[in-house]
Amino acid sequence: MPRALINLLFPPHCLVCNNAVTEHGTLCHTCWQGVRFITDPYCACCGQPFDFALGKDALCGNCLRELPPFTRARAVFRYDDKSRALVTKLKYADQLHLSAVYGQWLTSFGRELIEASDAMVPVPLHYWRFIGRRYNQSALLAYSIKQRCGLSVLPDALKRTRATKPQPGLTRKQRKTNVKNAFAVSAHALPLIKNKTVLLIDDVMTTSATIGECAKTLLSAGASHVNVLTLARKAG
Repeated sequence: MPRALINLLFPPHCLVCNNAVTEHGTLCHTCWQGVRFITDPYCACCGQPFDFALGKDALCGNCLRELPPFTRARAVFRYDDKSRALVTKLKYADQLHLSAVYGQWLTSFGRELIEASDAMVPVPLHYWRFIGRRYNQSALLAYSIKQRCGLSVLPDALKRTRATKPQPGLTRKQRKTNVKNAFAVSAHALPLIKNKTVLLIDDVMTTSATIGECAKTLLSAGASHVNVLTLARKAG
């Protein structure tokens, strides 16, 4: 069906505010300006955005104090009041079609990490949370990336061995305690990640407690390196 006819039958709306736009899967001018996409400069390790350039290999304060277990991390945009709707519409509102748009953004912003990796592993949900939500948004994002670059996805390489409390509202220390030893690598995936560079996919990175624990688990199981690609990250 011609694009013009599709737009006539199903008028496109902004992904955030639902105002009319010219193409499906886009933002209006106001929302585009409000979403803070992460470009240079940023921390060479965790991808924390900097306010000004500090040099190619500059690290943020957190990484200087303690390097995370993953090698590098990148995110498309900052997670804040302006961008929260982009994440929650996919994560909680069953708007699964958004994974196609977000996969395109992730492929563009994370191309360097994608090209350096052997396979993608989505951060898993616990069984009961998966049953309640009916889908894993991180897996949807990974498969959307695969459609654009061909990098393989290991959807159940990681599993949650126990249910954890929701992370929002917990302190950094509480988050680490909450997810400690909460993940394991599936037996069938062990030969698939051994001596491989794995790209962890998730929707949001805040304190990196969950991502860090997943990376530790993969490295302990034999992965050579773990990189991280997320749709959003909380700055600071």
